[in-house]
Amino acid sequence: MKFFAPLLLALLLVLPAAAQRIVISGQVVEATNGEPVPFASIFVPKTNFGVTADADGKFKLAITGSPDSIAASAMGFATLRRKLSDAATQTVLFRLKTGGVALGEVVVSSRQPENPAFRILREVQRHKPENERSALQAAEYDSYNRIETSLIDVPANLAKRKVIKDIRALAVRQGAAAAADADAPLPIFASEVGSRVYQRNAPLRRREDLLHKQMRGAGPREGSILSQMLGSNFQNFDFYPNWQNVLGKDFISPIAEGGRLTYDYELQDSVFVGKDWCYKIAVTPKRSHDLAFKGTIWITQEGYALRRIDVVASPDANINFVSDLRIYQDFTSPGDGPGLPIRTKLVLSVRPYEKQAAMLVRFTTVSSNFVRNQLHTEPGFYDQPIVSSLMEPAEQQGGGLLASVPQGGARGYFDEHRPDTLSLSERQTFAVLDSAKQLPSVRNLLDWVDLFVNGYKRVGRWDVGPILTSYAHNDYEGSRIRLGFRTTPDISRDWVTQGYVAYGTKDTRIKYGIRTYYIAERRHWTVFTGEFKHDVEQVALLDNDFTSDNNLFAAASRWGRFIQGRPILRDLYSLSVQRDLFHGFTQTLTARHQDISPLHDFAYYSTSDRGPTAPIGHDLTLSEVVLESRYAPDENLVQSENRRRAVGLKRLPVFTFRYTFGYRNLFEKNTPPPYQKFNLLITHSASVGQLGRLNYRVEGSYIPDAVPYLILKTPLGNQTPFYNANSFNLMNYFEFVTDHSVSLRLDHHFEGLFLNGIPGIRSLNWRLVGTANLLYGSLSNANTTQPRRDMGGHELAPIPTLDKQPYVEVGYGIENIFKFIRVDFIHRLTYRDQPAQDTPITPKHQNFGVKVGAQFRL
Repeated sequence: MKFFAPLLLALLLVLPAAAQRIVISGQVVEATNGEPVPFASIFVPKTNFGVTADADGKFKLAITGSPDSIAASAMGFATLRRKLSDAATQTVLFRLKTGGVALGEVVVSSRQPENPAFRILREVQRHKPENERSALQAAEYDSYNRIETSLIDVPANLAKRKVIKDIRALAVRQGAAAAADADAPLPIFASEVGSRVYQRNAPLRRREDLLHKQMRGAGPREGSILSQMLGSNFQNFDFYPNWQNVLGKDFISPIAEGGRLTYDYELQDSVFVGKDWCYKIAVTPKRSHDLAFKGTIWITQEGYALRRIDVVASPDANINFVSDLRIYQDFTSPGDGPGLPIRTKLVLSVRPYEKQAAMLVRFTTVSSNFVRNQLHTEPGFYDQPIVSSLMEPAEQQGGGLLASVPQGGARGYFDEHRPDTLSLSERQTFAVLDSAKQLPSVRNLLDWVDLFVNGYKRVGRWDVGPILTSYAHNDYEGSRIRLGFRTTPDISRDWVTQGYVAYGTKDTRIKYGIRTYYIAERRHWTVFTGEFKHDVEQVALLDNDFTSDNNLFAAASRWGRFIQGRPILRDLYSLSVQRDLFHGFTQTLTARHQDISPLHDFAYYSTSDRGPTAPIGHDLTLSEVVLESRYAPDENLVQSENRRRAVGLKRLPVFTFRYTFGYRNLFEKNTPPPYQKFNLLITHSASVGQLGRLNYRVEGSYIPDAVPYLILKTPLGNQTPFYNANSFNLMNYFEFVTDHSVSLRLDHHFEGLFLNGIPGIRSLNWRLVGTANLLYGSLSNANTTQPRRDMGGHELAPIPTLDKQPYVEVGYGIENIFKFIRVDFIHRLTYRDQPAQDTPITPKHQNFGVKVGAQFRL
């Protein structure tokens, strides 16, 4: 007995240790995209231990004993097991793959004479004036915005690349299952932004003061345009208007007036959402290819306000490159006033083509501390959409994210003040990104991405480029080689200088230019600019009013038929000042001098005398003052580093007026009288509901004085096989010249309105487009007279212009062929007879043409 007593005591001490308590927590997500799997079952095989995950896939389970594994299962997914260790506290991430058994659809129909959801939707419309945000004079709130970007469905050939293998290896070393598996989403970039948002209605203005920011991984440079857009300003959804613009596409809202034409509705249940008793209604598009949503909306019983929405874009919607689009929003209770978003989640999956990796972007916005109807009356308070008050130092973009994952560095601001709890998957992903940016392969990838996105290659403190203009070939210059540069904010935050040197192998000329601008004041964006340029230009593009100033257009204009654009050698001297006088209204004053040497047959009357013996000239100098006013009432301009850019959708037209006052040959004897030019441009992109989107451009030009045709208005023609939305596509170069004209250009995108209804065609996602271009104008008698021969004795053709009949061309076509090709069939309705003279200025034209274009449109 003395032997058994100590043995019994030892067994009593050992048994509690064998029956130890293990606490397991974690999350269940989809393997393909990392999205939570709600209400999944988590259990220990062959035991009674189990628990159900919450709506975000999170779970916590306490068990006794020493199980070797734990499993998770959900409807539509294959069951997955994970090994367990002996630790008392463990964290497990389940990445479930599709599979298993899915239940068939069960349809429950009502025998009531009317769908009960229709009555609720009518009440939503009746109470809309008091529930929509525009009922508020103003609102402000704190906003926390998180963006996570990763690659999914990485193909085998891409997975072998060094940068991918390095990030996977880093995830393995840190024990991050969220990125370690070969088929797991590969984290690329993550950001967190804290801000204060101010919104004013009537007129609509939004201002966001960025207070804190942390960026991890392969993200944009701090201070760049993209880095400024990481806040909540650009995830601002509002479903009360009939149309919700997402990614430039007009989706019809599930609570739109007349939504029954697009959606089927089903009243499913009545539930509490917070303190509000709500009707839960399922919405489904009637036609799967329409730009519409599928999902669930919750409408409050009191006040019939939208309380929550959880929808996805129809999988078959006629939209390019986006394979997944999900929007979730929770709103404040209607008892607190018109609904403001408490929590917004946008999940976006972009896949360029099949069998390529997709980019998964997850936006999460959490808002709090709402203040309603407190209008800020300080002058210009709402005029700047983004105000950067504080940037998070790079050295603080570090750890503190996951206790079980190795980490280093100081804790960042959001590790102490994050208003939203990170999931296990997100914490693991953030920990990997904290270290990934230091990998040499990742840094090299960032340099290449910056080169192709911005067009410039950063070399030390300088940018070299843009690469698009480095080489061109045309029939006058031959092969044109160009080397350009610009300064960076590392050199100066307020001064920007850019220059270039170019050489043509055929004309053997060296061309060069330099441009410097100084940002004197940022609140009203006051900028002084000086420029000198010595280069070969085309008269057709010399002063074609309001031509876009961008690298792509500059590069394209240097290719092909340069001679038909009437080449000149120009020395340009220019000084200008630009300032925003108030929101949306920009004033620019320019003084410029141009020395022009025509490189084609050209002459003009050098005095006011236009008789047979009047003196003529060949070279020309122009001294001008140009005043330009631009009014874009709802345009958002984002400043970054030493540049700014317009972002977002403009709902109102943009007006631009330009007045030019100039002299010819100002510093010579017998200077002719001064001349004036007046130009007005109106552009707009307007949604027309179910019919798609209409882009229109109205332009007027008036020159009241007698001037050489280099100064007159030459409507932009198009003799290339490529479609150009800013030109008359069946008009030749210099087919018409005017000193007073009005033009209208219409470009209508029907989206999938008609072709979506045609079997066979529907699967191709083609879209119908329609165009119409009209030009009305002429030349005054004073400008129709010109010398018959130039100074070399070459005969000059008369200046062609329009008669009383307007020039009209109309077209129809199909866009979205292979997702980026557009083909237009264009008919010329007027001036169909061939010109009497077939000259380089007025060659034969086409009455019907087919133009091909390439465009990137979702």
